[in-house]
Amino acid sequence: MRGISAIPSYVVMQPTTLCNLACDYCYLPFRRENQKMPVEVAAAVADGVAGFARTGRFSVVWHGGEPLAAGLSHLAALFAPFGAGIEHHVQTNATLIDDAWCEFFIEHDVRVSVSVDGPRERNGDRVDRGNKPAYDLIMRGVEALRRHNIPFSTLCVVGDPQPGVATELYEYFLDLGCEVLGINVEELEGVNTRANRHDPAAVSAFWAELVGAWRRNPTIHLREIEWSLRYASAVLDGTADDLLPRQLDPIPTVAFDGSVVLLSPELAGFRDLRYGDFSSGNVLTTALPEILAGAEDTAWIGEFLRGIESCRQTCPYFGFCGGAHAANRYFEHGRFDVTETDHCRNSKIRLLEGVLDHARDHEATAV
Repeated sequence: MRGISAIPSYVVMQPTTLCNLACDYCYLPFRRENQKMPVEVAAAVADGVAGFARTGRFSVVWHGGEPLAAGLSHLAALFAPFGAGIEHHVQTNATLIDDAWCEFFIEHDVRVSVSVDGPRERNGDRVDRGNKPAYDLIMRGVEALRRHNIPFSTLCVVGDPQPGVATELYEYFLDLGCEVLGINVEELEGVNTRANRHDPAAVSAFWAELVGAWRRNPTIHLREIEWSLRYASAVLDGTADDLLPRQLDPIPTVAFDGSVVLLSPELAGFRDLRYGDFSSGNVLTTALPEILAGAEDTAWIGEFLRGIESCRQTCPYFGFCGGAHAANRYFEHGRFDVTETDHCRNSKIRLLEGVLDHARDHEATAV
């Protein structure tokens, strides 16, 4: 895995900077501002990705802010330029979902992912602008999805991964009825400056327990665990080198104004004294394929690629994670050419160790 591919597998779109919630761990800098993406930006992106869609599966991920805060009619106008062969995804807090939104999702075959952190007592950080709990509003949106038989994924942020938490979370999401579950250990990034360093043994035990809960009832696609098991299987088969892509996916993130940030959506909206706003161009003035073709000319990306090479040379987990994310390096260390971060300890190293610990314990029990 060297360099950056000029062909992405998906593009992230920010239809608005606004979010109707005020989650304590949110990393977004402009979530109180209602800066909406003009249709001209969506049209430029649609033109740019049309060629990618013809070569295989291609996704547009509508992110935010809260993408539904753009309003149904405006989001529909942003969808309109995209033709056949595009798969639309929405990452939402679900608080605005009603029957009209569900009809929109069905009409456009939208894949919906809901952000919720488990049962009510685990959602203390998810509050509205008045600092009131958002859980009931989230559940109202989930009920609308169920009422319309719309399948959905979930994304759960875990602030303090400890033994005991994993089983509770997995059983909750089983009852919720989601098809896919992703677990994000809270990250120090953007405007969220809360520490994310945890006891290594506790984090490994959290992941090991999550494997056990999943194995007892593997109904949900559990993102992190399935990644880990796929890697472990490939190591045993001698095919681990084939898991990572030959080049990094550029993950173009198009902000509301058309500016494009590559590799880490979390960098959008931030500035650095050395590297400015981290953008590699704007789709209103430069076609997206051209921006992607010149990705490695962006100054901060060169620093990041040097960090990736350092990871390759020094980290035994490189074959599993591929060097982790640029934003975590930057927000934890202020640079991109560093190696290990708390994010990769929590969500890569301890994850793989937890999976292996579970396997060892299961083997010992079986014997």
